[in-house]
Amino acid sequence: MTDSNLFFLCSLIEFIGRRQKLKRSDVVSSMGLKTLRHIYDYADVLHCEPIAKVADEYIDICKLGTSNFDNVAACRYTVPSYWDIGKVYSRLIQDIAERDRYIETLGEVYGSWISDSISNFNTDFFYQPHDYIRECYLEGEVL
Repeated sequence: MTDSNLFFLCSLIEFIGRRQKLKRSDVVSSMGLKTLRHIYDYADVLHCEPIAKVADEYIDICKLGTSNFDNVAACRYTVPSYWDIGKVYSRLIQDIAERDRYIETLGEVYGSWISDSISNFNTDFFYQPHDYIRECYLEGEVL
């Protein structure tokens, strides 16, 4: 079962990361779990607005600056959409966490090695089946 609030939150993180050229782990740590919980809790309302507008609001609220991490420009192939990447993260989190720990697990996942692997659009890692990505995460390496 897909948690649409978690999917929206993960897609928003990806959107913000691309816009601000930040590693996704930096987006998550800068926003903080309290803000991420708020977005998750109100995603059913927030998703009614254009995602760019919601992103701009949270960029301002969290005072997110810009950096030079541009995995989109570095991609030599078709760039997956922020929705595609949001789906990868939300499935992984749902696969490994109890529903009441989604936000804490989100922080752990984005803060781990796997975030860099998912963000490397020059590999096919993010296209792998979600059970394979889960096993890689649990083993601590690409299998």
